[in-house]
Amino acid sequence: MCGIVGVVGKPAREVVLNGLKNLEYRGYDSAGIYLNDLQGNEYLTKAVGRISNLEEKLTPDEEGLVGIGHTRWATHGKPTVDNAHPHVSEDGRFYLVHNGVIENYAELKEKYLQDVDFKSTTDTEVVVQLVDKIAREKNLDAFSAFKEALKLVRGSYAFLLVDNTQPDHIFIAKNKSPMMLGIGDGFNIIASDAISVLDQTKTFIDLQDGDVADVTQDNVVIETIDGKKVERKPHTLDIDPNAASKGTYEFYMLKEIDEQPAVMRRLSQDYFDGDDVKVDPAIVDAMAQSDRIYILAAGTSYHAGLVGKNIIEEYADIPVEVGLASEFGYHFPKLSKKPFFIFLSQSGETADSRVVLKQVNERNLPSLTMTNVEGSTLSREATYTMLLEAGPEIAVASTKAYTAQIAVQAILAKAVGEKKNLEKAKNFDLKNQFALAAEGMQELVDGKEKIDELAKKYLSNTRNAFYLGRGVDYAVALEGALKLKEVSYIETEGFAAAELKHGTIALIEKDTPVITLINDPTTADLTRGNIQEVESRGANVMTFVAKDFAREGDDVVLPQIDYYLSPLVTAIPAQLLAYYASKNKGLDVDKPRNLAKSVTVE
Repeated sequence: MCGIVGVVGKPAREVVLNGLKNLEYRGYDSAGIYLNDLQGNEYLTKAVGRISNLEEKLTPDEEGLVGIGHTRWATHGKPTVDNAHPHVSEDGRFYLVHNGVIENYAELKEKYLQDVDFKSTTDTEVVVQLVDKIAREKNLDAFSAFKEALKLVRGSYAFLLVDNTQPDHIFIAKNKSPMMLGIGDGFNIIASDAISVLDQTKTFIDLQDGDVADVTQDNVVIETIDGKKVERKPHTLDIDPNAASKGTYEFYMLKEIDEQPAVMRRLSQDYFDGDDVKVDPAIVDAMAQSDRIYILAAGTSYHAGLVGKNIIEEYADIPVEVGLASEFGYHFPKLSKKPFFIFLSQSGETADSRVVLKQVNERNLPSLTMTNVEGSTLSREATYTMLLEAGPEIAVASTKAYTAQIAVQAILAKAVGEKKNLEKAKNFDLKNQFALAAEGMQELVDGKEKIDELAKKYLSNTRNAFYLGRGVDYAVALEGALKLKEVSYIETEGFAAAELKHGTIALIEKDTPVITLINDPTTADLTRGNIQEVESRGANVMTFVAKDFAREGDDVVLPQIDYYLSPLVTAIPAQLLAYYASKNKGLDVDKPRNLAKSVTVE
């Protein structure tokens, strides 16, 4: 959920700060840097807010030949200076930065660290205090104590640790969270993303889950937690500026799937003031005065609109119709007396939607474009605009724009509901739900290997598949089916779960893959019944199930968040399933045949 940078062997201050700036998309509610000049002087500086706030706090004499830095998005603990990284052990010996989530931090704290005076409320501080305690009680050097502590830790992490009794070393460890080791001339560098430090080196070592390392300016020792030496060959990244944005990912699609937690954090930053939603009052007023919302879109954006319909009706209490722009534009329906139009488009250039918007403008009706591209045509021509803030989306198959569209619709729904003084909207803790969604997304992308296994097991030799769901899960089933068919060419259809038996179940035969989504508390048991119906006809069923309804044998247990926002997390395994189904078939995931990123002609 954060960005980390470390360097040993060269003036570290600017290297770390520049790297953090390049990683600021990963989190910017607080930042910190630790510097050691190897002459007995050390400096720890932390600030709330963006990297620029951290820079302003640094004094001219704060320099070092070793440095570690961190840019944070708050998960455990509010964005405060005390909760910002690096965290320091109680005796001031160890400094630690961390990207990831420690699942058993409370257990570790209770079992081993009851006598520690904690300065923060983060999961990360538990680890640095644990390393310190093990080093003292077992009289171990830093690297040995670090490895002993890691044996007790459960969760995802990329750690950088400095011991001020041997400050010319940075000790690192990786599990699930991204981390690259860059090899320089007389220095070494570590970062969450190679792209953030390409100005320093183009030679990198891909660290694997379970790797720990002792890094000095001219040497790298990589081991397992148990102390077994391992070899990781370096490679050179020789990439042009356009490809650089893909980093070390083979395909943009996977990179963009992995970026979704960061998108949620960015939306929280941009659309909230404290815990209060922050939306242009003119948009809120116009929508609050309407008697019906018309959402127009195409493809993935249409599916996001189907989710948005549920959210808006629930929290803004306004009826919503969702239409395909390509149909709506040429068969304009009879409208309500006070309509309000929302156009969903990643590019803001979708030709079908422009046809509708032209007619809306001719009727002098209010309209809002939700788009990822500021200044795009739909943005310019609509009355209002709300930006998705997803960053450039290169892969043809949309991923992060889809979840951003759902999130922005939720932001708008809450704002309008509060304007109408609706208790349900006022009590909807949306910012906290976004934080939970971001954590859940991160957990799912960190565990992507399991989805790869499912794709290999069930989708390698099939020509067709089905997605089933009810309520908002039906909307996600449509999107999951689109993703799978557009990048893997597996003929896939999404159905409201009970509708399959009204005809289409005739297509179920032995080993037909059926992916079933269960988040709806009202219909969870009924959907289980639909699973039995297809299983009895030979289907291979995959289940993506919210934690509260999970049973033994379910394939993916989804983190529990508000039902209406559950598509934010359910979409992740569906996107990954499509990605791996395509990749495992040797296809070009980013450029599926016959498709373009933006449909700018009818």
